[in-house]
Amino acid sequence: MEKLFQMFPSRARRSLTRGINESKRKLIEEIKSAKAGNLKNPIRTHLRDLIILPYMVGVQVNVYSGKEFTPVTISPQMINHYLGEFVITNKRVSHGAPGVGASRSSLYVPLK
Repeated sequence: MEKLFQMFPSRARRSLTRGINESKRKLIEEIKSAKAGNLKNPIRTHLRDLIILPYMVGVQVNVYSGKEFTPVTISPQMINHYLGEFVITNKRVSHGAPGVGASRSSLYVPLK
C-alpha cells in the first residue's frame, strides 16, 4: 500500500488518508461483489470523485454525467484517476437554422 501511495499525486493521497465516507464505502463493496461475480445488475453511481484503485480493474461501472449513465470499464491505465474523468458532462453544441419568429437579420449565417 505504501508503494501505491508513492505513485499517487498529493490530492489523491490526501483524499485516501482522510478516510472514505459511507456512500463510497457502499460503492466499493458493490465493486468487490461484482468482481467476485455475485452481482447481476450493473453498478450505477453518481460518485464521480472516487479514486480508482487496483482491485477495481475489470469492473464496468455506469457513471452519471448529469443527464444519463455512461458505462465505464475500468482498465489498469485508469488507476489513481477519478471516475468522473472518464465521463464528460457536456456535449458539443450544434446550432440549427433560426427558428420561427426570428428577425430577418438572424437569417444570416457566416460561411466560416
